[in-house]
Amino acid sequence: MVCLGNICRSPLAEGIMRHKIEVNQLDWEVDSAGTGSWHIGEAPDTRSIAIARKHGLDISHQTARQVQVADLETFDLILTMDSSNYRDVLSLAQNEAQQQKVNMILNYAFPESDESVPDPYWDSNGFAAVFQMLEEACEQIVFKKSIPI
Repeated sequence: MVCLGNICRSPLAEGIMRHKIEVNQLDWEVDSAGTGSWHIGEAPDTRSIAIARKHGLDISHQTARQVQVADLETFDLILTMDSSNYRDVLSLAQNEAQQQKVNMILNYAFPESDESVPDPYWDSNGFAAVFQMLEEACEQIVFKKSIPI
């Protein structure tokens, strides 16, 4: 799960997916990162923590990190929150196989729409809507019980 700073959207997506993995007893691994380095080592935004907690999830233990080239080798799927994140992650890809792993997360809820998850950092009221978007996308991924690449 990749967003800009790894403090709002991608920690929520990681927390939602981690919960779904546990509930559905899937043998999947999930992590999150940001394309930027501004928040490395920081906890998620308090508003992300609050909306997650409202839905019974605890993401307070997460710490921000920056996406690395190695992530494209380690993970089967790299889900980005918006088109800017998508382009930034694609620029790290060293081959076509790595490029094929990168997709925008909302394409799972709204196929081939290339819709972005809005960054709620500047709009406190946006966190609830972002949570719902990510919940739906993660549900679609788990519902299919496979990770299409």
